[in-house]
Amino acid sequence: MSVAIIYGSTKGNTEGVAKLIKSHFQEADLIDIAKATPEQLNAYDGLIIGTPTYYDGELQDDWAEFNKDALELNGKKVALFGIGSQSRHKSTFSDGIGILHELFVKKGAKIVGDKNPVGKYSFESSKAVADGKFVGLVIDKEVEGGSLEESIAAWTKNIKSAF
Repeated sequence: MSVAIIYGSTKGNTEGVAKLIKSHFQEADLIDIAKATPEQLNAYDGLIIGTPTYYDGELQDDWAEFNKDALELNGKKVALFGIGSQSRHKSTFSDGIGILHELFVKKGAKIVGDKNPVGKYSFESSKAVADGKFVGLVIDKEVEGGSLEESIAAWTKNIKSAF
């Protein structure tokens, strides 16, 4: 199965997490969404998608500008990861992956790799939560601290079987 890790990153944080995920998926290609085309992404069997959330719960600029309508995701496995700040954005915490999740589900993607939000984070609302769980791996570097690599290792172990 061909897999790509695709990320949008303005300040480098999401790119850094994407590289850590790549260290657990040696066979996957690492792609910056700012340099990608829909046709390129459509060629993969599975996608690991990452985005931070900006402003008042919006997609990162490169993801916002990308032609997501041209993606062909029916039946493809997709895992999501997002960067957010629960302290600064309590009402829009990691909304970016929630926005992509909604779009990808409508396009027929099979989402894998959800993570339960109970206990670790404190926020008011998030589009990244569905059925009581995050729709993917959510990272708040202020909360993760030294356990960032452990969180990523556990999540990638969980999703590897899906790919």
